[in-house]
Amino acid sequence: MTVHNETARLAALRRLDLLDTPPSEAFDRITRMAARLFDLPIAAVSLTDADRQWFKSKVGVEHWSIPRLQAPCAAVCDGDNFLVIPDLLEDEHFRDSPLAASGVRFYAGAPLTDRDGHTLGAMCVLGTAPRQITAAERDVLTDLAAMVMAQIELQHTLGRIDPISHLPNRNQFLDDFADLPKARPHGAPALAVLLHLASPAQLANAARVMSSCYLDAMVNEAVRSLSIRLGGTTRMYQLGPTQVALIAPQGTSAATCRAALASWVDERDLWSTSRFVTTPAAGIAPFTVGETAALDVLRFAESAVQDAFAAGAAVAVYSSAQDAAYLRRFTLLNEFGRALAQPDQLRLVFQPRVDLASGACVGAEALLRWRHPQLGDVSPGEFMPIVEQTSMARPTTAWVIDAALRQMAAWRAAGLRLPLSVNVSAPNLLEADFADRVLALLCQHDIEPGQLELEVTESAAMENLATAHATLARLHGAGVRVAIDDFGTGYSSLAYLQSIPAHVVKIDQSFVRGMEHDARKGSLVTAMIGLSHDLGYRVVAEGVETDHARVLLREAACDEAQGYFFARPLEPAALCAWLRERAPGQPLREAALVE
Repeated sequence: MTVHNETARLAALRRLDLLDTPPSEAFDRITRMAARLFDLPIAAVSLTDADRQWFKSKVGVEHWSIPRLQAPCAAVCDGDNFLVIPDLLEDEHFRDSPLAASGVRFYAGAPLTDRDGHTLGAMCVLGTAPRQITAAERDVLTDLAAMVMAQIELQHTLGRIDPISHLPNRNQFLDDFADLPKARPHGAPALAVLLHLASPAQLANAARVMSSCYLDAMVNEAVRSLSIRLGGTTRMYQLGPTQVALIAPQGTSAATCRAALASWVDERDLWSTSRFVTTPAAGIAPFTVGETAALDVLRFAESAVQDAFAAGAAVAVYSSAQDAAYLRRFTLLNEFGRALAQPDQLRLVFQPRVDLASGACVGAEALLRWRHPQLGDVSPGEFMPIVEQTSMARPTTAWVIDAALRQMAAWRAAGLRLPLSVNVSAPNLLEADFADRVLALLCQHDIEPGQLELEVTESAAMENLATAHATLARLHGAGVRVAIDDFGTGYSSLAYLQSIPAHVVKIDQSFVRGMEHDARKGSLVTAMIGLSHDLGYRVVAEGVETDHARVLLREAACDEAQGYFFARPLEPAALCAWLRERAPGQPLREAALVE
């Protein structure tokens, strides 16, 4: 074989990415068949590398490779022909070979030839006694070799190899993972690695201005450099446009793997042409061979990658605690969607707002509560931040406003006119029809606009400023009251604050709680009250828990307050009872107890 042909042959072999891959049942099935058909103890699918014969599949052989020198399979490859050696000890080329020294006497090998005519190795059978081969047996071994090549081509061309990077894909990863117990001890610890070559935001930006070739080049240069870093023997898989996975070499510790990947990322100036606009991140997922499912391992690795991006780190190792938190988050999202469709799980409770000068209840804040049939009571502090980041923000706010207005109508029929405030999330303010829908609900329930107050945070009001302000201005102009919620925790810019069309400022409880014991907090709250009054707002203090705090707020001229000192959030019937106890002379018929 000429040097040129050998170079091309080796290139063809390496393109298939078969060398040093785990055993595969698809190939093992053919090898077992060969051993049975020939009634011989040894059979193998042997691939001829530059200096070795490597066995993709084997029966009756303990080792995974032998030297290429004096190996009969290498002779099959060199001659591109079927080879039969009736007795190695009688053959001048092989009598001194390591194979003969191991006790092998008979050899027959059919070439594994690809579509371009390159012989990659041999389908071979071996025995410990001399023998001959019949024409029928020769045909059988040739057919088995063709079956092996068909399997190789199938894996390479039909849903197994990425056409651009030529890396094996997700399907091949799953198959190789399933075959991993054949190459490593069952129960042994192992590591899977998932690389994202760019963050989702970076990919989105690249997609807007660059062609797909940009991403292809990013993958190819990353794979080349990582292959060099890992020594060229670790098989990599392309799971997505810019996602690459691998199984770390046996015995690699998480610390060693993490250090190697972090070093590779840190050195991207040396290999990445997109280093200024993309930042790779890697997730490491420890698993147990033969015990952990492939899809679970991929999910663990993906979770670790997202942890790395969130922390601004190059590499993260899977955390079961973090994973449990994300699973909980995902479960809550799914279950809350069902709760909206079956609203018997949802209800409103109401926390009174008290005028500090007179002590009278002048309104209440409507708060959403969720009681899941299996999970029990889920805190709004847990589920609302999740909901507000999804498309469920719109139907959730719509449900709360509708339920609040229905309760107001019921109370009004019972002789109670109690204004209610409802929280509105940032996405609601960006809905083109939000103001119109609120006004339509007010009309539907025959509630005066001034009886409803919508609470928005400073941050929500500042997000997409023009659209949010237009929505708030429309509501404000229609008579709906607007409150700036959690004042002091958002932008707190005077320029922005004075431009928000609002009536009320609610000082966040983090400033109010404990102010009676903290002079600096007290001074800060007093300054907030004065500033808000100067800008024309009515001021409500949240989180009032002691009478001392109430007195301090009243002395600071705060208008209203709410908190546990006055009442916890109450069910509708409990709120009516609280009002009756607080103002015995107030006309309030029993019908107001109807929820």
